Amino acid sequence: MAPIGTLTGFVGNSRVRRARAAAALAGVEIEFDENARFMGRDWKTPEFLAKFPLGTLPVFETTDGFCFGESGAIADFLAAAGPNSTLIPSDAKDLALARQWQYFADQELFIKHSVASQILGGKMLPYNKAIFDGLVNTLTAKLEILNGVLADKTFLVGERITIADIFIATALTNLFTGLIDASIRAKVPNVVRYTETVIKNPKIAHIFDNGNVEFIEKQPAYVPPAKAEKPKEAAKSKEAAAPKAKKEQKKDDDDEFDEPLVSEEPKAKNPLDDLPKSAFNLEEWKRQYSNLDTRKEAIPWFYEKFDHEGFSIWRVDFKYNDELTQVFMSSNQIGGFFNRLEASRKYLFGSVGVLGKANDSIITGVLILRGKDVKPVVDVAPDWESYEYKQVDLANQADKDFFEAALAWDLVVDGKEWADGKNFK
Repeated sequence: MAPIGTLTGFVGNSRVRRARAAAALAGVEIEFDENARFMGRDWKTPEFLAKFPLGTLPVFETTDGFCFGESGAIADFLAAAGPNSTLIPSDAKDLALARQWQYFADQELFIKHSVASQILGGKMLPYNKAIFDGLVNTLTAKLEILNGVLADKTFLVGERITIADIFIATALTNLFTGLIDASIRAKVPNVVRYTETVIKNPKIAHIFDNGNVEFIEKQPAYVPPAKAEKPKEAAKSKEAAAPKAKKEQKKDDDDEFDEPLVSEEPKAKNPLDDLPKSAFNLEEWKRQYSNLDTRKEAIPWFYEKFDHEGFSIWRVDFKYNDELTQVFMSSNQIGGFFNRLEASRKYLFGSVGVLGKANDSIITGVLILRGKDVKPVVDVAPDWESYEYKQVDLANQADKDFFEAALAWDLVVDGKEWADGKNFK
């Protein structure tokens, strides 16, 4: 049977697995490149958006040019495309039950887990333990409900796998490799048994690491960023002003904020702005990197334009790789670090990734920055000292190879392959 279309998305992503599993169980051939890698959001080309205006992955394009996105819609489409597929129940009541579990997978499991993960990684909101714990408790309660339903069931609707099982099982593998650790899974043995039954099905086991998806043993802990030390001079100024504040305080306490007790100091000028003007345009490099093939076009452009006197290149390595757990959590950590570098955006470009697999990974990559000293650029991030920095010498072939591979997201270090990454642009 010839492929009916092409699926595009991140390999290993639970929503992509959902679509691939639907195709495999329906007996539908599709094309999917397991070696495809995406940098930042570089898939959002004008050509891509003309076909897929929502701009998200995964997407599917049929051989006759019909294009659409959203993993649920793709999975439904592929499940119905098989000539003898029983994934979508024909009975109206069974279909309603299947849809119930499909929506449950997205609304009650996927979304809540995603929000909790982003809070833990400091990506969505400042970390709040009460909110995070509340979300995990809610997820646990939903799993306990599902555990009761599965007490005397192999599958959710009828006696065979349906689209409902594909949605729920892919959501559960996402939870069990993310925040739902062994202590919580011990409370829901029927859910664990059910998940393993589905992902070990011979037709789809290859999509789920041959049915051996590695579940986490311990929930990742929140790692707060290092706090910036309060300037001593400012503290002294505040103390000196205190007596005056007391003397001039009015009856209405709010009035004490009408005027500052000490005049504001002018904002300090960044010394990087005083460096000699450079012909290398960092913002143009960011555009070239985003729009061109990295190895074939962007890197040659860089070598032609780069100003070795006005800019420098640095290798960056996380100091505490033994503390890293899940790949997506480590990737979120990079994103948080980049967020805290915002004040240096016009002086800096970065390509940093997670290499390896869960509980056996490192964070490394490269920075291109203004000037010859890394500290004035990166010390705006409170946690900058959690990383080691080494200047890259492009005349050294090993350094050059590392630099190019970090840009191209195909870097391998000590056998650990690039799994995920972030760009600072």
